[in-house]
Amino acid sequence: MSPLDVWLPFPASETEGLPSSFQYRFWDGSKDFPADPAECAFYVVPYMKGPDVAVRPLPEMKQLRVIQTVTAGIDHVTPGLAGLAPGVRLCNARGVHDASTSELALTLTLASLRGVPGFVRDQAERRWQAVRLPALADKRVLIVGYGSIGRAVEERLIPFEVARVDRIARTSRESEHGPVHGLGELAGLLPSADVVILVTPLTEQTRGMVDAAFLGRMKDGALLVNVGRGPVVDTGALLAELGSGRLRAALDVTDPEPLPADHPLWDAPGLLLTPHVGGLSSAFMPRARRLLAAQIGRFAAGEELEHVVATT
Repeated sequence: MSPLDVWLPFPASETEGLPSSFQYRFWDGSKDFPADPAECAFYVVPYMKGPDVAVRPLPEMKQLRVIQTVTAGIDHVTPGLAGLAPGVRLCNARGVHDASTSELALTLTLASLRGVPGFVRDQAERRWQAVRLPALADKRVLIVGYGSIGRAVEERLIPFEVARVDRIARTSRESEHGPVHGLGELAGLLPSADVVILVTPLTEQTRGMVDAAFLGRMKDGALLVNVGRGPVVDTGALLAELGSGRLRAALDVTDPEPLPADHPLWDAPGLLLTPHVGGLSSAFMPRARRLLAAQIGRFAAGEELEHVVATT
């Protein structure tokens, strides 16, 4: 009997520790499949290729047992789960993006508070103009979405002498740094936050969560940072607040995405934009490869997989 296939988004030769009991197929989302999808047992979704690519081979994967993303979010895969056979496990890449995404969250926060975009423009114009700007020190920060990336964000905030960090997750619990509040307490915490950092996945509960009411509860001059998913924020409501000058924002993710060249976000005052690069750094590949080798090794040994977030 021929070995089952494992589809990887990068060549197997680049990953140490893969078990030899499978046939590895390299597919990065290109038009042609690398082999018959019906032979695939373990499917690693191509990275950053969008939902159309992610779900395209799923209807033909008749022997599929595991879908593994290399992202923390799974919203690009869930539309394709309905037609699968019972028992297929969906696993996310919890932990893979903690370092990279939290690093960018801190970068966006510091750059926005300390006026780095303005200094870059001044440099291009050879203009020396010193101004007094807010520091991160002594600020109160609210992290909305306190999973592994949210915890990593807090770990990076602590050395900057923030006054306080408040934490929001789907349900309340205790963490090593203090209480994690449930979503029901979000409205009460927003008015006191100087910086609100969004690290939430995209779900039906979080889609459009940052609407006019949410933004309206933020204090004057507060900074909104989004390194989660674009549709968590109501773009129109954010544009209204930015246009008034009451709030500032730093976005690594937008709705829509990619952002069209004529979209008003490009010219919105008080906004710093990066093109969804939170996880796209040199830290990504080593961690992704270690995760895949470990997960596929568990699968080969018949052991429990980690980071299972759904089962069909």
